Amino acid sequence: MAIIITDECINCGACEPECPNHAIYEGGVEWAISDGNTVKGGYALEDGSTVDAHHKNNPVSDDYYFIVPDKCTECVGFHEEPQCAAVCPVDCCVPDPDRTETKDQLLHKKERLHL
Repeated sequence: MAIIITDECINCGACEPECPNHAIYEGGVEWAISDGNTVKGGYALEDGSTVDAHHKNNPVSDDYYFIVPDKCTECVGFHEEPQCAAVCPVDCCVPDPDRTETKDQLLHKKERLHL
């Protein structure tokens, strides 16, 4: 499952530089699949839609840091544990119960993001 940042976030920003997938953004910031990687062209999102990898999408949250679920691999393939959760001083980076993914699915997502 992807990690989410709860509304208990204090906007310290400790999590953002730790993400190997560049999946974490400051509140109110537009995001793109291609941010921080080499993905080009069309990219299939988990909801079945396809977006241009460079297309700027609306922020998931305007008020606090957020994680783009289509880019979050829970650090599988990079680290033993999600790095955002490891550095968060208020423990607001938690598993998203609405997005259950196997280790194989997370590794496949990592491979798609890091060509």
